[in-house]
Amino acid sequence: MFNLFKIAVNAFRESLREPVYFLMLLSALVLIGHYPSAAIFVFSEQMKLVVDSSMATGLIFSLVVAVLCASYTIAREMRNGTVLLLMSKPVQRWSFILGKIAGIVSAASLFAFLCNCACITSVYIATDQFRFDMALYFGFLGVLVLGCVIGMIANFWRGSSFPEIASYAVTVLVPLFAVICIATQPHPTVAMRDLAKALLLINFAVLAMSTIAVVAATRFDVVPNLCFCTVVFFLGLVSSYLFQRETDSALLNAVFGFFYAVIPNWQFFWLADAVAVNRHIPNSYIIDAAFYVVLYIIIASLWAVAIFQNREVAGSSR
Repeated sequence: MFNLFKIAVNAFRESLREPVYFLMLLSALVLIGHYPSAAIFVFSEQMKLVVDSSMATGLIFSLVVAVLCASYTIAREMRNGTVLLLMSKPVQRWSFILGKIAGIVSAASLFAFLCNCACITSVYIATDQFRFDMALYFGFLGVLVLGCVIGMIANFWRGSSFPEIASYAVTVLVPLFAVICIATQPHPTVAMRDLAKALLLINFAVLAMSTIAVVAATRFDVVPNLCFCTVVFFLGLVSSYLFQRETDSALLNAVFGFFYAVIPNWQFFWLADAVAVNRHIPNSYIIDAAFYVVLYIIIASLWAVAIFQNREVAGSSR
């Protein structure tokens, strides 16, 4: 278990040290912070625009980051022989792959959490149809700049990884700024409790996709893994339409049922429309979604362990 924990911590830190991680994070946060300025192009739907766009940005960017982190920390280690060196030590294959899953899922979850905090801040910035809170807007941008400055200082004085330290700084500053907005600003028209539940469901979707990305990374390189996860994502978006149907063929119904069970239905995790119309999200729905995600992660992790047992890591180092 100690080896699994160390591998998970190293995988988490390696993910945050990747320049693409912080670049994607900064891009997503800036993009989410700018959505309130687009409220002048809609009529009485500024909150719907901000919530839908922010949640979609957080979901898409988090899924891409999960695939990239999985490919960089697993496929690259197989290519350069790091896995072969690690397997020569008393490290079991199952602890290696489970540690990688835990570390990469944690990094992707952190990314989604920060996007969720930015979404909450963006809701408070969008005050009404024709204006938005400039003080909060520039304060949010200032928080991002401060995180970059902290990373630059740590990189200059201590030689630390700029993406890692900047990510840690943003992890502290962005949620803190969101809490300040909640404590000091008037309550928005959106039901914040239901918004928090919808954002939690986005995190559940990221957890599932991160696990799928790690499973695919044991066999595919970066581009094939990205293509594979993209196909899984788009099939999951239309899973109900494609696979949840009855036909006259029992074999075809069995095939549809198999794909419907294997491919996650991402529509279950997308409740932005319910938040936009202030429809209450029951707690039982969150509990069922959490149970579904935990069960899916366990099955996918077992699958990853099984297919990694006969993976030829020595051949990947050539």
